Amino acid sequence: MTATVDRPTRSTPVEAPLVLDFTPPKPLTFTDQLALWGNLGISLFGPITAVYVVGTLSGQLTLAAALTALVVGVVLGGLVLGASAVPAAHTGAPAMANMRGLFGLRGSYLPASLNILQNIGWATVEIVVIATAAAAVTTQSLKPLYVVLAGVFATLMAIRPLGSVRTLRKYAVWVVIAASIYLYWQVLRRPLVGTDEGSWAGFWLAVDTVIAIMISFAPLAGDYSRHSRSGRAAFAGAALGYGAAALAFVGLGIFAFFAIEGFADDPTVALLALPAGAVALVILLVDEVDEAFANIYSTTMSAQNMLANLDRRILAGLIGAIATGLAFVIDLDAYQNFLYLIGAFFIPLFAVMITDYFVVSRGRWELGRASRMRWELLVPWAAGFLTYELFNPSTVAGADQLVIDIREATNFTPPSWIGASAAVRKAAAALTVLVGVLVARVPVDPVER
Repeated sequence: MTATVDRPTRSTPVEAPLVLDFTPPKPLTFTDQLALWGNLGISLFGPITAVYVVGTLSGQLTLAAALTALVVGVVLGGLVLGASAVPAAHTGAPAMANMRGLFGLRGSYLPASLNILQNIGWATVEIVVIATAAAAVTTQSLKPLYVVLAGVFATLMAIRPLGSVRTLRKYAVWVVIAASIYLYWQVLRRPLVGTDEGSWAGFWLAVDTVIAIMISFAPLAGDYSRHSRSGRAAFAGAALGYGAAALAFVGLGIFAFFAIEGFADDPTVALLALPAGAVALVILLVDEVDEAFANIYSTTMSAQNMLANLDRRILAGLIGAIATGLAFVIDLDAYQNFLYLIGAFFIPLFAVMITDYFVVSRGRWELGRASRMRWELLVPWAAGFLTYELFNPSTVAGADQLVIDIREATNFTPPSWIGASAAVRKAAAALTVLVGVLVARVPVDPVER
């Protein structure tokens, strides 16, 4: 399966294939992908995440500890996100179709199904966040209208994904950068209070929080990098683009934590109270739609892994309607806890995928209908998931008690010198190499790079 490179002309801009195709057009340059991932990383979730970076379960961090944790988390998480984008740039297959290289055609349906649940869920959460913040800027009576508008615009972007990427690069990124600079100026002109209060005790928990938001986009990365002109552009665009944006926006929240009284109680309201904060937030709200778009589009790609001939535009319309409808009825807190549980499956999964692709298989994946299930790779995936849950037990009823029981039976206490994400990646990667050595591989033709 060799992906051909179709370069767009000025008169005929290319779009993503309507059905599953392992030879997609590859118009995306490093700059395109840098802008795409930068826009995805610029999010209202950044300042909200900062609250959990500074105030960990082990207590509040000092400003220096929080900023250091942010930098370490961005670097480690960026490496994983960038690496997760590379295989699709080589194979031309979407993210979940690449799972055929690990689990075969039918085995890939499991991670694809989990990704569908996850992406519909996060698209719904994004729509709710957009509508809630927009209503706070204007009036609560308009919140239902904002839900519909956010869902419609996100769906339209998912119908024209490559066109949306080009629009983000040309226009949106510059306006968003200007709004971000303004918010930084408003926050940093205030005195920072209590920067030495706290400790470094929760440092690795804070690092783990940052890594988690970086890796959360790994299941989506291949859906865009399959259109990249090279693996290097895919890696650098994802790692640098999302990394820089996360550094900037979680960093904004960290500074605001020490500069604005009551910021930890409601970050959005605190930023809204800044001079002209409403204008800046409106700009960021418009940009937030791209995250809902990314989740809707990646849901269509996961669905096409199972329904290869179904038009992605129909899928995008259906998925967008489901996410918009759910935005009217969900309990946001309980729903997010469920999504975090699903997300815990993907941290070890992509550790397995990256290790197998670069170390064990060295790019020799069969992704067609003849692809076979490699049962041995379920071992590092399952072990990684269990490790993550032992470090960070789920808050979903039933799953949390099971983890507590396992902790008590094994007398396990999470060490303070390593976070859950780092421990999971190391465990899953080591086991992937081990089973790769123990299990004989059937030779296949290498994917041409």
